[in-house]
Amino acid sequence: MKKKELIVLQDLLGTNKKIAATIRGELGERGILAVNFMSSPGAGKTSLLERIAERLQATAKIAVIEGDIETERDAERIRAIGVPAWQITTGGACHLEAKMIGKVLPSVDAGIDFLFIENVGNLVCPASYELGEHLRCVLLSTPEGDDKPKKYPKAFTTSDCLVLTKVDLLPYLPFDIEKVKKEALGLNPRLKIFVTSAVTGLGVDDLIGYFRSARQELKDRHA
Repeated sequence: MKKKELIVLQDLLGTNKKIAATIRGELGERGILAVNFMSSPGAGKTSLLERIAERLQATAKIAVIEGDIETERDAERIRAIGVPAWQITTGGACHLEAKMIGKVLPSVDAGIDFLFIENVGNLVCPASYELGEHLRCVLLSTPEGDDKPKKYPKAFTTSDCLVLTKVDLLPYLPFDIEKVKKEALGLNPRLKIFVTSAVTGLGVDDLIGYFRSARQELKDRHA
């Protein structure tokens, strides 16, 4: 990369980081925990969000921002279960940016408790762009293979939790959970790891408990 290109990239990331910090602070003041879901396409982000929403709705107010290159399909799925959702279509960009989230925020109900952001399916670009989230979760599905942490390290080193998805398929796939845990923790020892299945519901309550605890900590900091 040429020096001029590097400077431009640094400026872009710096601007994005400032916008993200503002969003994070505003959401924190309102008691809203923002969670950024990153993964490869098809890892099960939307399916997991559906299960989380179904279980959280009775006791908390939630909203979802969906990111995709085209279509409103994921947002439509979330709306179908009674949760407000906004679709951001990037028109080709491989990630969401903080300024995109900032444009949607005025439409988000101030009384919500959790704001989930489903990033564009990609394990590379989204890792470099903060969105104003308080928690970043990287999802890895069993069909993808157990070699991803070392192949895409930044997605794991910049995340707070790793969510292994589609574990109901384990009997049919050569996926070594312990290997993934070891490699991921080797990259980022502070990672919280959750083993889940949107089909069976395995691990969903544990993940929700993690989000609830994080929100309470957020509220305590801003009390």
